[in-house]
Amino acid sequence: MVPFFYFSAIILWHLIINKKLMDIKILRCRICGEVFIGRQTPSNCPFCGVEQKYLVDGKVWKDENDVKLTDISSQNLIKALEIELSNTAFYKCVSETSSDSEISSMFKGLSKVEKEHADVFRKILKPKSDPEIDENCSDDSLASLNASKERETRATKFYTQALSDATEPRLKEVFAAIMKTEEDHLALDNEMIRKIQ
Repeated sequence: MVPFFYFSAIILWHLIINKKLMDIKILRCRICGEVFIGRQTPSNCPFCGVEQKYLVDGKVWKDENDVKLTDISSQNLIKALEIELSNTAFYKCVSETSSDSEISSMFKGLSKVEKEHADVFRKILKPKSDPEIDENCSDDSLASLNASKERETRATKFYTQALSDATEPRLKEVFAAIMKTEEDHLALDNEMIRKIQ
């Protein structure tokens, strides 16, 4: 005969496991649409870098990228796609060229985030093709960081103007979210420049 405490322990173990499974969250980003599965909500989207407030329960997420665009918004989206593709290519180049492991890692991460931004703009704009982008870089960490700082400064200024131009609620949300992420990238550039000078 099996003691009662044995069955109690099995039941308790199942309750603990089931509770842990219920704690797993399935979230989707309102900006990029990517899915995060985990126990704790991250502070930023792990894919496009936007703030936590854009992460919503997977049950309530819906695709909002079918937007009727004004001419100025279409032009701004074309420019935004070019900016993000250019930054993606440059950051990827630095990540593959740099002999400094930390710089390489930083730019690898930035490249992935910028690629996700390009994907966001692509989903809304629905272009037939992407512009051709060719970027060069070097193994000079300080030069790469300064170039990144210039790129992020230009992007932030552009998104500020694009946000002001937009009349579509979805574009206002996207430009505001991505502009904040670019500001975070700029802060990272400044921190890394101070670190290596």
